Amino acid sequence: MKAAKLREHTDDELRQLMDETAQQVFDLKAKQGVSDSGEHPLRVRLVRRELARIKTIIRERERKRNG
Repeated sequence: MKAAKLREHTDDELRQLMDETAQQVFDLKAKQGVSDSGEHPLRVRLVRRELARIKTIIRERERKRNG
């Protein structure tokens, strides 16, 4: 999801999305360790980037709020 689209979400929605995305990363890494499938490395990278975008937006809002 693009950063502009993520910025439309509320803080609570972003935190929930962050938890879900972190769980996805965990699940994908667990599957990657068990199987030798070639599709997972790219998917893990994409989900990790999405998680980073979400965390960045949350942090931007916190900094803006605190001055």
